Amino acid sequence: MENWSEYVGYLASAFVVASFLLKDIKTIRTVNLLGCICFVIYGVYSGMLWPIIIPNGILALIQVYNIFKKD
Repeated sequence: MENWSEYVGYLASAFVVASFLLKDIKTIRTVNLLGCICFVIYGVYSGMLWPIIIPNGILALIQVYNIFKKD
């Protein structure tokens, strides 16, 4: 696997797209969180791409907060 980080980027995109196909909000947030984490990994291993790392890191924190907050 020559450029594995590129595959992580594609996986991240697939998670984000899949999150728009779901109906249950907790599942949406969880799938989107996986996409955000993959995008952060992709950004780090593709040369510290800060425009990808920063917003996806923030979105990941927001998703974690909303997944675990008490209603």
